[in-house]
Amino acid sequence: MLAIVIPICLALCSLAVLLTFIRLLIGPHQPDRILALDTININAIALIVLFGLWLDSNLFFEAALLIALMGFITTVVLAKFMTRGDIIE
Repeated sequence: MLAIVIPICLALCSLAVLLTFIRLLIGPHQPDRILALDTININAIALIVLFGLWLDSNLFFEAALLIALMGFITTVVLAKFMTRGDIIE
């Protein structure tokens, strides 16, 4: 059953990344682009976890955790830059 479901989920998550990337390019405002980057980060984490399930490897879960941490920090930094205009006080 997983041999059928995981490739379908990988294809759907890849489609979600593609559509979000289009939103990143045509986003009319800066917050839209930041939200698109955060969504791409979440979809990339989902793709990595699904790929790890497909290959039955624990290494991909650690990589997904690191990418999640970096994505969170990036979102916080971009939000701080948008509100204050400076990252480091």
